[in-house]
Parts: sequence; structure tokens; C-alpha cells
Amino acid sequence: MQFDQLKRREFITLLGGAAAWPLAARAQQPTLPVIGFLNASTQRSYERYIGAFYRGLQEAGYTENVNVAIEYRWADGRYDRLPALAADLVARGVRVIAATGGSPPALAAKAATTSIPNVFRTGFDPVEVGLVTNLAHPGGNITGITTLTGELGQKQFALLHELVPTARIMGVLVNPTSPKLAEVVSKDVQAAADAVGVELKVLNASTDQDLDANFGSLIDRRISALVIGADAFFFSRSQRLAMLAIQHSVASIYQYPDFTAAGGLMSYGGSNSDAYRLVGSYVGRILNGERPGDLPVQRSTKLELIINLRTAKTLGLVVPQTLLISADQVIE
Repeated sequence: MQFDQLKRREFITLLGGAAAWPLAARAQQPTLPVIGFLNASTQRSYERYIGAFYRGLQEAGYTENVNVAIEYRWADGRYDRLPALAADLVARGVRVIAATGGSPPALAAKAATTSIPNVFRTGFDPVEVGLVTNLAHPGGNITGITTLTGELGQKQFALLHELVPTARIMGVLVNPTSPKLAEVVSKDVQAAADAVGVELKVLNASTDQDLDANFGSLIDRRISALVIGADAFFFSRSQRLAMLAIQHSVASIYQYPDFTAAGGLMSYGGSNSDAYRLVGSYVGRILNGERPGDLPVQRSTKLELIINLRTAKTLGLVVPQTLLISADQVIE
């Protein structure tokens, strides 16, 4: 009897140990490092650039759900949500934050942590906006990529004025909830307008209702051409902006090719795909052990001019041969 009881106890002990094996095996599985991806816009509007971000990660040896995980946080154009989203990523314990979609998410990530590495993608001067003090040696936990799109206003104005040389009143659309960028764009375009004697009117929009109201007032304001300033809110509304510009028969130029692909007249600016690939590469290098403060802020210098010839014809515009020759792409 005692022998049977002993055997029974040994069997139960062995059975319990066997049941624990899968749990022990799972506990020994390595936890994937987590990247926090913070963006001021919408997931839908950035799908193509997420692919470029993945390519940059792969250059450094990382693939999502294989040897790295990614937590996404989208502000949907509402900058007031960014501080809470950044704080949430910090609480999640991410290894690196990719703060993309302009200066507001980068500043929110900087305010949220001084220890977790932060790689930004902005169109503004990172020193002027207060992200870093030195481009070559950023120091601390921050580095990133800039396309300096805020400095392209004069060139965008010049391209649009070349296409519509008879315009006497032109407009520039900016987002007042990103005041620093709005100020730089407005001053940049104003300088270009003053140089050729064109009156410039500044239009402010931070909601869809603002967009409708501004485009609806163009005729009353006698604005015949419009420069759309760089902004994450506008980027997420590229299709809407293109539709409104055609609907209200206004010649317009914006930074990104999404605008011309959706029917906008012209786009001129830095390559977002190139910038997001560089962000992914930097994030991967940091995961591999490099310190963000030692990685110089890079400038994506690739610029693209795209002209939608179909839209030009719809608006009754004749595109000068000089513009067609200099264009990187013509949509016919």
C-alpha cells in the first residue's frame, strides 16, 4: 500500500513538471524590442511612407514581427493629442520613438522623455524649432531627418507664378495650430510675392470646415492662385485639397506628390519616401547600439516637381515648356 502511494506521488510530481514545461519554454522566449511610431496625421495617408520606413529598418537588419515590434500612435491631425500619445509610448517602455509627421510630434516626444532615443522627421530647421542645438552633433537622446520643407515656400510661389503670370492676388494656406511653421511659410511666400509685386493673402485652416470656408471665399477675395503650406493636417487631406482646388477653379501647388496624384495641379518638395527610409535606418542603427546623440541630423535633399497636365487643361492653363522640361513627372 505504501509502495503504491509512493508511486502515485511520483507520478503526480512528474505530471505537474511536464505541464510546466511549455510555460517555462514560453518564458524563455526573447521579448522583441518595441519601436514607438508617433505621427501627427492618419495611418491611411502615410501607408506608402510606412513601407519606406520598413525598408530603412531592413537596411539595419530589422523586420516587423520577426525581430522587432512596432506600436503605432496616430494623432489624426489633432496636435493637442500628441503629448498624451507620446506619454503612452513612454509608459509602454518602447526602445526608440520615431516621431514623424512634422515638428509637433517631435517636440511632444522630446517633452515626454530625456532617456528613450527619439528619431524625428521634420520639414523645419531642427535647431530653430528647439529639437537639437547642433546638427552635426545633436547630443542627448535625439536625432533625425529634415527635409527643410518650410524653406521651399519661395520656390513653390515662383513655380506657381510662372504658370499663372497674370495673377495679381495670390494666397498662402497655413495651419495656425502649428504657429512656428505657419510663420516661416507665410514670411517665405510673402518675400517671394513682394519681389514680383503680387498681393498675398494669408488663409488659416485647422479643420475641414476651415478648408471649405477658405476655398469658398477665394472668388470674393479675388485669389486666383494658392500656395498650400507644409503641414501634417494638410497632408492627411491631400485628396480633399485637390478636389477643392478643382471645384473652385484655383491654380494651386503643394509639397507632396499625393496632392498631384489626387488631381492637384502641382507639387514641389522633398521626397517623403527618402526621408522615411532614413528614419527607419536610424532607428535600426540605434537598436543595434549606436547613440542618437552621435548620429548627425541628416537632410534629405531629393526634391521633386510634379505637374498634373490634365488638371492644367481643366483649369484652362497652358503649362510653359520651361516647366515641363524641369518637371520630374508629368501626369497626362
